[in-house]
Amino acid sequence: MALDELRCLLARHARPDLTTGIDDVRIFRADRPYPPTPALFGRVLAVVAQGTKRLALGDRVYHYRAGQYLISSIDLPVSSHFTEASPELPGLGVGLDLDPAAVADVLLQVAPGDLPDVGADSPTGLAVSAASAELLDAVVRLVRLLDQPRDIPVLAPLVKREILWRLVTGEQGAMVRQLGLPDSSLSHVARAVRWIRDNYMRRFLVEEAAQRAGMSVSAFHRNFNAVTAMSPIQFQKQIRLQQARLQLAADAGDIAAISRRVGYGSLSQFSREYRRQFGVPPSQDATRLRTTARTMP
Repeated sequence: MALDELRCLLARHARPDLTTGIDDVRIFRADRPYPPTPALFGRVLAVVAQGTKRLALGDRVYHYRAGQYLISSIDLPVSSHFTEASPELPGLGVGLDLDPAAVADVLLQVAPGDLPDVGADSPTGLAVSAASAELLDAVVRLVRLLDQPRDIPVLAPLVKREILWRLVTGEQGAMVRQLGLPDSSLSHVARAVRWIRDNYMRRFLVEEAAQRAGMSVSAFHRNFNAVTAMSPIQFQKQIRLQQARLQLAADAGDIAAISRRVGYGSLSQFSREYRRQFGVPPSQDATRLRTTARTMP
């Protein structure tokens, strides 16, 4: 019943720009399976109400469908798309940004011993689970507030807090709890990820990234790979290629200039790695991206 109501609510309130009247809440709708779209997936809860979504992070591939949710605990370069969607049965989902400070505030209200230890190892940066009835109910009540805008300022923060509680006590609770712990291994890796993301154009040494994470090089490598499913250098390459693709989608322009802007010194290396990542050369992909953009509603 909760999924049926969620589908109706999402179909009614979906906007082309994904925004809603509630801060940090977005609604996703796809009327057909579009090609995979590269993006930086931040700290987010994403619940699918209808259809099936595919998300790729490095060599890891995640599928989640109606009644399942995905948690992302860190900014990650991914590609995602609905693989099952049609005008009659569109792909529908809702996303809620996760605020580490809000997670920390929830954890402060928990009595010692009420939650299991998160452990010393980093959880993966992404995970998929079946949504509990309690979590789905809370998500439905949050989206339902879009029908009563006057209630949003008062009630939305309360329902968001309940959703966080369902997450920290749920199957992926260890990952979510680490968001609110400033000294967790996930928080250390997150600092390095933000720095690499903000400085993707420049060359860096792994030792420098490890220092910014506050870890030894060996611990940094181990934890970074566990969270992101790739090495720091591979992570930087993913960011560079995704930024290049976004620039090509906006303006094909001079491909050599774009390759330099994202940090490549060699156009041939850029073209080779771009083709390996996206399956086609940059010039051909730029044409495909512009064609897709014109045909999207």
